[in-house]
Amino acid sequence: MKLKRDHFCGNLNKKNEGETIILAGWVKKRRDHGGLIFIDLGDKSGVVQVVFNPKVDEESHLQARSLREGWVIAVGGKVRIRPIESVNLELETGEIEVIVENLEILNISESLPFPIQDEIEASEETRLKYRYLDLRRSVMQRNLRLRYEVTKQVRSFLDKKGFMEIETPFLTRSTPEGARDYLVPSRVNPGEFYALPQSPQLFKQLLMVAGFDRYFQIVRCFRDEDLRADRQPEHTQIDIEASFIEENDIYNLVEPMLVHVFKKTLEISLKTPFPRLGYEEAMDRFGIDKPDTRFGLELKNISSLASQSKFHVFHRCLAQGGEVKGLRLPGGSHLSRKELEDLSQRIEPYGAKGLSWILLTPEKIKSPLSKFFPKAILLRIIEHMDGEKGDALFFVADRKEVVATSLAQLRLDLGKRFNLIPKDVYQLVWIVDFPLFEQDKEGRLAARHHPFTSPKEEDLPLLEIDPEKVRARSYDIVLNGEEIGGGSIRIHRRKIQERILEILGIDSLQARERFGFLLEALSFGAPPHGGIALGLDRLVMILARAESIREVIPFPKTQKAVSLMTQAPSPADDEQLKELHIKLREESFPPQ
Repeated sequence: MKLKRDHFCGNLNKKNEGETIILAGWVKKRRDHGGLIFIDLGDKSGVVQVVFNPKVDEESHLQARSLREGWVIAVGGKVRIRPIESVNLELETGEIEVIVENLEILNISESLPFPIQDEIEASEETRLKYRYLDLRRSVMQRNLRLRYEVTKQVRSFLDKKGFMEIETPFLTRSTPEGARDYLVPSRVNPGEFYALPQSPQLFKQLLMVAGFDRYFQIVRCFRDEDLRADRQPEHTQIDIEASFIEENDIYNLVEPMLVHVFKKTLEISLKTPFPRLGYEEAMDRFGIDKPDTRFGLELKNISSLASQSKFHVFHRCLAQGGEVKGLRLPGGSHLSRKELEDLSQRIEPYGAKGLSWILLTPEKIKSPLSKFFPKAILLRIIEHMDGEKGDALFFVADRKEVVATSLAQLRLDLGKRFNLIPKDVYQLVWIVDFPLFEQDKEGRLAARHHPFTSPKEEDLPLLEIDPEKVRARSYDIVLNGEEIGGGSIRIHRRKIQERILEILGIDSLQARERFGFLLEALSFGAPPHGGIALGLDRLVMILARAESIREVIPFPKTQKAVSLMTQAPSPADDEQLKELHIKLREESFPPQ
């Protein structure tokens, strides 16, 4: 390079008037006005207009005729204030321009597969295939800058609180944590495998046994699970663990940390303390353990009133131990029959067999339920639901789990459809008092969080007589209806840990094989300890107002865990497989 950059494009302003500077970047746009050629030149800081005038430098002007979008150039020239009529208020640098005196073409570019601008029509597949081009867009640059700022502020905050960042291994052994492990074959130990960690859970507990007292790590985690918009096979979490603490210590650490992050990155002030909702209350009011509390439409139980009807659907449901719950949509009485049918179809995938409704039109009460309910009972239901003229009331009758899931989804759908969710509000809430166990698909007890979560001390006797009633010392932090973190106070006594594993169907031999090193560590004076892990990707996604965590990860995978850019995963050649002592079975693969 003959021209060595000394300024960034987006940092120029009126204060630079008259300075001779050198810029380098990509051609964003080119406009040839005959005598003058205008180029929008961009780099990571932004865009500035540079002007090629044959009267200033004829050779540069001649070269500029060949410039195209995506070419890499360096220019030297003088900053001047734009004429008032040509000021561009859409650009941060729109009040100035650079009159080019020297041009150096550093590289050319083929025609771009899509324009490098914020509003593009390219498919996500195309964007991911050419991710290095997609990342040139200013919105993506802002997203990754925000990600960096969040991690920087987290590190700064935790450092001041006496936490030390410690790395933990990526090559470890498989332990059950709720998802499939990614396995890595060992070349030097034929037939044996490492597992990529789903989290540093056991290692951070061992660090507490080791006496480090306050640990954190911004760490990559790996889970081989079905993907969706807010999941990736590899993700990043803010991992925190501390000794000699209780739940309130975690709340009193995380709340000011998030306050600090929001203030430093978005200049937004959060109010503390964050509300706390018990798991049962969250499920009762919202039907979900990660409620979006920015808007109403809370669920209400009408089972006792529904039992007084002649509606056999309600009666059958209640007789089988189910329930009838509903929600109120203010101003929803105008919904058409087709719109009501559409809402019913929307909740079918969640197990609901139908959606009952009452429309409180200004003229009368409209509902298929009217003929099954005495008018007095119908009016009591409307009163119980706080119904007013103009409202719509919706009801689902089914098993408790189906009612919760379907109404929770209906609540979110209605909130989005009728613009009831404020976009510039950030609402955080703690969810606490989770059950320690839940039943899996086979009806066996499984750890709701993970097997190392401590039960509440007062519930310890229930381990022997009714384990499903045991509450966990766990907690989730929810932001705008998205779980951004979760953690617990850990089990630090070996006997309790062994008993929990036994309840989960892991006998003493299996426990020693899988967790022997942890159980042994708990025998050597393990302190009371606990922590939390916050999902960095999901947190930044919400802060950036993105629709998917793929928008805030530099090189993400698709929903099939594929990198369209590198074409990973890919087959290994025979020599590599031979070194790893692996032979593939052809019948294991579907026909192409």
